[in-house]
Amino acid sequence: MSQALPNSFSDSSAATRPLRVLHFVSGGFSGATQVAIDLCGEYPGQETLLVLRRRASIDPTERVAALRAKGLQVEVVPRWAHIVTILALARLCRQWQPDVLVAHGFSEHLWGRYAGLLAGVPQLIHVEHNVRERYRLGRLRQSLWLAQRTACIVGVSQAVRDELVRLGHPAERCVAILNGIDLSRFPTGLPWAQREDAIVMPARFAQQKDHATLIRATALLAQQGLRPTVYLAGEGKASWRGKAQALARALGVDAQVRFLGHVADLPALLARVKLCVLSTHYEGLCLALIEGMASGCCGIGSDVEGVREVLTHGETGFLVPHADAQALAQTLYAALRDNEGTARIAAAGQAHARATFDRQRMRQQYLDLFMRVGKGQGAVAV
Repeated sequence: MSQALPNSFSDSSAATRPLRVLHFVSGGFSGATQVAIDLCGEYPGQETLLVLRRRASIDPTERVAALRAKGLQVEVVPRWAHIVTILALARLCRQWQPDVLVAHGFSEHLWGRYAGLLAGVPQLIHVEHNVRERYRLGRLRQSLWLAQRTACIVGVSQAVRDELVRLGHPAERCVAILNGIDLSRFPTGLPWAQREDAIVMPARFAQQKDHATLIRATALLAQQGLRPTVYLAGEGKASWRGKAQALARALGVDAQVRFLGHVADLPALLARVKLCVLSTHYEGLCLALIEGMASGCCGIGSDVEGVREVLTHGETGFLVPHADAQALAQTLYAALRDNEGTARIAAAGQAHARATFDRQRMRQQYLDLFMRVGKGQGAVAV
C-alpha cells in the first residue's frame, strides 16, 4: 500500500519549502476521515500528506488509489497493535519531516501524537470529532498528558470544544472549527414536487447511531397507513447492521427499509428524496445531516449535542427527543402530510446549510491555524 515518497520531500530546504502538514486518521468511512481528506491537497504555502490507519474490516487499496489519482499524497500504516501503528507513523514522519502533525479522531489522536513526539515533529494538533468519546481513565490521562505537548486542540463543534474543556483539556489551547462539506458535490437537487416521499438516513452502523429508533418509528407510521421507503445508506459493523435488519423483520417493515450499504453516489440519492433523518445518540457535528439539508431534504435529527448546532427546530429542520420512536413517528407523519410546510422548512434549511457549512470556510480556518501553529504562535480563537 505504501509508495516511495518523492525525494524532494527530504531534499528541500526547510527555510524555503512550503509548510508540511501531515494528517493522520482512521481509514474508515467516517466523518473524521472525510474532513482529513478535505484538508489535503495543494494550498499556497502548504504541502500535505494523508496517512490512513488501516481498518481490519476495510481493504483500503481502492480508496487509496482513488485519492492518489486526485493528486493526494497518501500512505497507510497498520492497525493490529498500537505500538506498531506508532512506530510505522514515526518512521514516515522521519522520512517526510512534517512541520505540523494533525491527528484526527479517537483513538487515532493518541497514537498519532505519540508518533509525532517520537519522531520529533515540531508541532502537534489534536482534532476531536465527537462529543462523547470512550475516555476511560487510562485514555483520558494519556490525552491530558499529550495536551500539554500539543499546540492546539480543535473541536468540530462548540459542543465538542466545551466537552474537551470539561474533561480537563487546557481551555486556552481548545478552539472550535465547524465542519464543512464540499457544496459542489451536493447540488440543490430536484424541485420539491418531483421528490420521492421517502426517508434517507446516511449513517454507518455503529453503537453511536440509532437506526433502531427510526425503524421503530417506521413501524408506527405503517400503523397509521403511511409506508414511505426508508433508505439506510452506510456501512459500519456487520453486527449492528444485523441487529437493525432483525428488528425490521420482527416489526414487519423489512420490505420498505432498504439496507443500501456504502452508496457511492450519495448526492444523487439525497437530491431525490424529501426527508433526511439522523437518529443518533450523540454527534460531534453531523455532516450527513448537513449534506442532506444542503441537497434540499428536510432535516430531522435527534435532539442531542452536535445536532442542535446544525438546525433550529421548526425553522430550518426538526429536532426530536432522543431515542423516542413515538415522537419521531409523529414528526415524520406531519412532515409527509404537510407538503407545503415541509417544503418551506426544507428550503430554509438548505439556505442555512449552504451558507454556514461550506468546506471552503472550514478549510481556510484550518489553513490559517496550521500556518499560525507552524510559526510557533500556538492556538487562537476561531
